[in-house]
Amino acid sequence: MSITQNTTRSRKQADWDKDDIETLMRGLGETAREAARALAHASTEQKDDALRAAAAALRSNKVQILEANARDIQHGRERGLRDSLIDRLALDGSRVEGIASGLEAIASLPDPVGSVIETWTRPNGLEISRVRMPLGVIGIIYESRPNVTADAGGICLKSGNAAILRGGSESLYSSAAIVDCIHQGLRMARLPEAVVQIVPTRDRAAVGYLLTMPDLVDIIVPRGGKSLIERVQKESRIPLIAHLEGLCHVYLDAGADTEMARAITLNAKMRRTSVCGAAETLLIDRAAAARLLPPVVRDLLEAGCEVRGDKGTRALVQDIIAATDADWDTEYLDAILSIRLVDGVAGALEHIAAHGSEHTDTIVTNDFKTAETFLKQVDSAIVLHNASTQFADGGEFGMGAEIGISTGRLHARGPVGTEQLTSFKYVVRGAGQVRL
Repeated sequence: MSITQNTTRSRKQADWDKDDIETLMRGLGETAREAARALAHASTEQKDDALRAAAAALRSNKVQILEANARDIQHGRERGLRDSLIDRLALDGSRVEGIASGLEAIASLPDPVGSVIETWTRPNGLEISRVRMPLGVIGIIYESRPNVTADAGGICLKSGNAAILRGGSESLYSSAAIVDCIHQGLRMARLPEAVVQIVPTRDRAAVGYLLTMPDLVDIIVPRGGKSLIERVQKESRIPLIAHLEGLCHVYLDAGADTEMARAITLNAKMRRTSVCGAAETLLIDRAAAARLLPPVVRDLLEAGCEVRGDKGTRALVQDIIAATDADWDTEYLDAILSIRLVDGVAGALEHIAAHGSEHTDTIVTNDFKTAETFLKQVDSAIVLHNASTQFADGGEFGMGAEIGISTGRLHARGPVGTEQLTSFKYVVRGAGQVRL
């Protein structure tokens, strides 16, 4: 039985005190470190067998997972969680199937561990290779999306890393049920259950201890709102792969096809408003606003989206609410979109540089020269041309899944999948050479 199972079954949430939490977190870290050593030498077949068995366990335990999720939703509603966050939290049969399919997709990916990135031979005959290796133990702090529990655990398993998962407090029961299924897969493959562990308390002090265990944890991956990221950046003594807020933009250029502009804007905002790739601001070239703005706004309003805009947009469409300065810097994660008119691609670039979060931005235009200007000059992790921002997802990139979109510049940027959770070592082969 895993530490997670032991602790959740033997204690109530209110029973944890400061000393208990420190002991808990050190215990999770120590068992994760031991599991990481074993996993680093596991075969690809073992890891893939564990992932596929975990997917099968998710399907066979669907009823229990949905019951656990119902408890989380009830807890969230009692706490006054808004509807868009309930949507992030909620599972149904199709979403559980999507989680299981995601693990199978990860299993089908190439194993990055041990792959040779590059090999070269020096004049003295030394053969040098750069070989991918796991990072070690990864602490992942994320919001209340249960699917991230499986994605993060699965990606860490495939890339040879042990994972300590601290999901949003609202998803505690759902995440625990999912991790139990992953443990079933690990047992079947004869791998340690401690390869994937969940922090079994809602107490925020657990995050503080996780961030200050550099002897046991190698990398922290935070994904969530600005306050979470700021706290982690301030308190962590461990290197970060940071997932900042998704303040994503759609820019409709004068060269945009009207029907394409309508379809992309509606999808970018309304497909799922609660995901980090959802558009939050729409920029429209002033030269084409009279053509593009009315049908786009009509589509949004009919879909139930609240539209806020600057003076120029409200002069063209009466149903737009006046935007405030704060709107240009707000990640709504809800059915709200702010709209501003800009002077061509230069105006769009200026706005995105001032207000974007360097996550995901797209341009809609049939002017390919303008598109190239946008793609080259927007400094975001993901930039798109004539495509929805909702493609900001590791699964859509062919990575199987991802544990976040890194908005940083060091080590990994964009979707963080199995390859991004590896480092490398140099393997040098000689024939008796000594250095003079």
